Amino acid sequence: MTAPGRRLRRVRVIPTLLIDGEGRLVKTVKFAKRTYIGDPINAVQIFNRKEVDELVLMDIDASKSGRDPDYALIEAIVSEAFMPVAYGGGVTSMTHIEALYGCGIEKVILSSCLAQGTSLVSEAAARFGAQAVVACLPVKSSMLGKTSVRLVSGKKDTGSDAAAMATALADAGAGELILYSIDRDGTWSGYDLDGLRRVANAVDVPVVACGGAGSLDDFRRAVTEAGCSAVSAGSLFVYQSRGRGVLITYPKPEVLREKLYERITLD
Repeated sequence: MTAPGRRLRRVRVIPTLLIDGEGRLVKTVKFAKRTYIGDPINAVQIFNRKEVDELVLMDIDASKSGRDPDYALIEAIVSEAFMPVAYGGGVTSMTHIEALYGCGIEKVILSSCLAQGTSLVSEAAARFGAQAVVACLPVKSSMLGKTSVRLVSGKKDTGSDAAAMATALADAGAGELILYSIDRDGTWSGYDLDGLRRVANAVDVPVVACGGAGSLDDFRRAVTEAGCSAVSAGSLFVYQSRGRGVLITYPKPEVLREKLYERITLD
């Protein structure tokens, strides 16, 4: 029971669903090894029943293949979703963005196009509002320990520091930032709290932790120790547990309340 005078802070807990070039739901490890999970529409239907806050949907092959988003698939997925869906993958123009909103997407996620600068972020925010524009920054550490933003499925090293790029994107109009750790993706090893903290301290817009979550305690630490506004995970929601088979899952509301919200209270 929450102590008198204190309010629970409800944190957004977001499944991240990855689809490949064939429209299949997959899960990666460190943006490389892939495991086939199943049909994304079936997964969305299960998440509907589990009262998920929102979903992130990313086509991990579109940008590196140089192709447009698969609008038919996206519309089919969104039409089944009872929650807001954010989409990223192959988005390089306002034409793409307009078509995605036409498919029912609530937020568009821009990532690979950021290699060309922040102009598309600014144009999209001016047209649709900052709340509808999300920037995703995949980050990876080099052998020397320097961390930088790597776009296009981690293949293009920008050489840019995540906090510096995040600041530029927030100034350009991005209403939210996803910081996605390539090194921790699919590892269940916990979020990169230091990296998240640096970005969250640098900007005034919400920061979403992604890459490495293995427990509800990782969610709590991302919020209380790193200053994130929301948390996202993939493996935790598509596997029974680490090293076990596929099972689309999500914590029950009472479990989130007890294990997460009651440990993150507002005075």
